[in-house]
Parts: sequence; C-alpha cells; structure tokens
Amino acid sequence: MRRRAFRVWPMLAAFLLLPGLASSQAKQENPTLVISGRPGAAKVVEMNGRSFVEIDALARLLNGSLRFNGDQIVLTIPAPGAGASAAQPKAPPFSKDFLKASVEAMTAIREWQSGLASDVQHGYPLPDDWMSNSRIQASRNLSLASVAATTDNDRSALRLLSAEFNDMEQLSDSILAASKARQNIPTDRMNKDPLNDRILSCAHSLASIISSEKFVDDGTCY
Repeated sequence: MRRRAFRVWPMLAAFLLLPGLASSQAKQENPTLVISGRPGAAKVVEMNGRSFVEIDALARLLNGSLRFNGDQIVLTIPAPGAGASAAQPKAPPFSKDFLKASVEAMTAIREWQSGLASDVQHGYPLPDDWMSNSRIQASRNLSLASVAATTDNDRSALRLLSAEFNDMEQLSDSILAASKARQNIPTDRMNKDPLNDRILSCAHSLASIISSEKFVDDGTCY
C-alpha cells in the first residue's frame, strides 16, 4: 500500500494518550514531550487529569510517517540506526593525498611542456637527458597520484591526468625524434600543434577541477 503523510484534519485532532504521565509528575504549565536521543519536542495537552500528544507531532518527533488503513491510523517509525547513516557527513569528493599528488604531477608535466616549448621556440638543441629526466619525474608523480586515488572523483580525475601525461609523452617523443633525425623544427611548431593545444586545455581543466574540488569532465583532455 502506498505510503502518504498524514496531517491533522481541520475538524478532528488526533491525540495519543500518555498513561500515567499526569499522575507521576507535578502539574506544570505548557508541558512538552521529549524523547531521549532525538531532537525536538512535542506539545502535551492535559485533559481530565490525563496527558495527550498529537499523533502527527509524535510522528515528526520520531521521524516517522502516518497512513490510513481502513479504520486504523498506522504510525511507521524508521528502524534504529536508519536515520544515523543518513546523518553521516558526506565523504569529500577528493582525498587530501590525491589532491597533493595530482598537483605535483601537474606541475611536473607543466615544467616538461614549458621547457620543451622554450627550447623549440628559441631553436635550442634538445638535450636528451633533460627530456628523459622530465619524463621520469612526471611518470613518478603520476604513479604517486594513482596510489593516492581512493574516491570515485580521485579515479575520474586520474584518468584525465593520465591522458595529459600520455599526450605530453607523445608530443615530446615526436619532437625529439625529429631533432635526432636532424629535421628542421620550426620555432612555432608547438603553437601550431593540435596536441600541444590539447595539453594546455587539459591543464586548465585539471587546474579548475583541483582548485574547485569538483569533478567535471569537459572533454578537453581527449
């Protein structure tokens, strides 16, 4: 049967009798019912030496619900612990260790890209050892970010970070191969390379994700 919320009818107020309450305590002005371990209170009405509380107020106090079943009013109360799990604070979208490791990986890739772009732009020889060290450092930092990825958002951002590393590796290998083959490398080669454009766009996207701590895949890293 479909559950629905019950509200007191304008012409009829439903009350729950609290037996013995009036006789076990001194009469007080505007008494309230408080349930241990739960927030809030329900107003108690005293009539003819007895104490009553509105059913809908009691249902709210117990985080329950009311429904009609023929000539019955059914009060449903959540199982113990059901509300506690819902009240637990949400886990952060990114773990702190991943944020730190991803920033270090992004920094290594950025330094790799900017160093390569500077050498190409100025027509400098491309030192093989520097290129190799840049690749190793970026790869090491990416591995650390992979180990630190523990949440779903961590792993989603890691996929973009891995794509960024793969693109940078491909661009670096392409230019280094041309250099070793003594091919002419135009000084504006990086500015005209779509792969380099994607690397830069992906870097901006990753920086926005990390700074806002909110994962959004805008498709720029693929």
